[in-house]
Amino acid sequence: MARGYDLVIVGGGTAGIIAAKTAGRLGARVVLVERDRTGGDCLWTGCVPSKSLLAAAHAAHRMRTAGRFGLTPVDPAVDFAAVMAYVRGAIERIEPVDSPAALSAAGVEVVAGTAEFIGPAELRVGGRQLRFRHALIATGSTPTLPQVPGLPDADPLTSDTVWELDTLPERLAVIGGGPVGCELAQAFARLGAKVTMVEAGRLIPREEPLAGATLSAALSAEGIGVRTSTTVTRVVRHEGGARLELLGPEGSGRVDVDRVLVATGRRPRTAGLGLDRAGVRLDERGHVVTDARLRTSNRRVYAAGDVTGNLPFTHVAGMHGSIAATNALLGPVRSIDHERIPWVTFTDPEVAHVGLTEDQARHRHGDAVRIRLLSHDHVDRAIVEDETDGFTHVVLDGKGRVLGATVVAPRAGEMIAELTGLVAACGRLRDLASVVHPYPAWSDGVWNTAVAESARVLGSPVMRRVTRTLLRARRFR
Repeated sequence: MARGYDLVIVGGGTAGIIAAKTAGRLGARVVLVERDRTGGDCLWTGCVPSKSLLAAAHAAHRMRTAGRFGLTPVDPAVDFAAVMAYVRGAIERIEPVDSPAALSAAGVEVVAGTAEFIGPAELRVGGRQLRFRHALIATGSTPTLPQVPGLPDADPLTSDTVWELDTLPERLAVIGGGPVGCELAQAFARLGAKVTMVEAGRLIPREEPLAGATLSAALSAEGIGVRTSTTVTRVVRHEGGARLELLGPEGSGRVDVDRVLVATGRRPRTAGLGLDRAGVRLDERGHVVTDARLRTSNRRVYAAGDVTGNLPFTHVAGMHGSIAATNALLGPVRSIDHERIPWVTFTDPEVAHVGLTEDQARHRHGDAVRIRLLSHDHVDRAIVEDETDGFTHVVLDGKGRVLGATVVAPRAGEMIAELTGLVAACGRLRDLASVVHPYPAWSDGVWNTAVAESARVLGSPVMRRVTRTLLRARRFR
């Protein structure tokens, strides 16, 4: 006989774990089904290992470039196996938080196995049937390979499998210039690999063009071969590596490498779930279609995280999980606006973004849109750290409200938070000018942008007439 649950969660990544713990705190009867291991991509193949690798690579880079501060630079001897051991150690330290034991302690039943919906209110795991009042699909996504002749034969690495390496490739090709490709390309280059990046368009194409250009220049300055507007037409495997045949602005070319890393996109894990039997609709790419409250076409079933095709970030998945669980158990009252969620590409410099880009804003609001751009060669903290190549770029509407922002800086991920608050509150940039900021901090980039916007208002013809009138009145008192 099938057992009934208030909430059945399929998938034990970030979205599923947050949803399960939320439901457990609410006192619901909740079960989480995971076919592999809890923790998901973030813990095992995403955020945790990649940022650990970036930390090691950053340390190596600082040693090599110490000369600019009057110190003797050192070319570190990189023990790549030890670096990867450090990466795995970071995973091991965080894993208990996402473990089945931690979920059980939060009041969640954890079932190992593959779930398959057998109806609109029931699913099967192995020989067991689970009835539910509500269900949550949180199965995530998996890397895909582009349709390039010969690529599968070259044993390509992906963001899932690259963590199995214990030997640093001498020559590495990275196909794809999005956030994952850029982060891993820079990390491997700083650890000593000769890296070539191939991107069919421009780097980080979802960002402002200036951000992509700045990052491209930074990667090129570190010796990475950045080939934009270039496609891989064929891959030929040979003894000891592979040859990539390329077609770019200057015609055809080729590059020989030891390994190929593919970072061109991901697809949702929806195959085999039986979603048609549950009455859950998918889009043309296989993502689960949801509304702003994360409900699917079956009002009993919610979806969260990468499987929805929305922003593919851990913090988004976590928020999805919280919203989906509370909506399912308490009523669909919470919603999410993906346009007001920030994200960060954790390269050096970091690239952080929230809201609309300039092009998106002009498409919606026309000529009323204004841009406030501050180069970081005017930010004292950037000067003292010799990191002045970045900028703060804020998109404003006709009333000075912040529609979107991009920050490129070593601490852009922290700097974007203040601007995110303005985007979420439909606030004006100049209002930050009266908020005292610590000096000298990276947040000066945001504050100085706000000060410049305030000065523009104070220097307007109307304000100048007002102040002249006030000054004259005070002189004759």
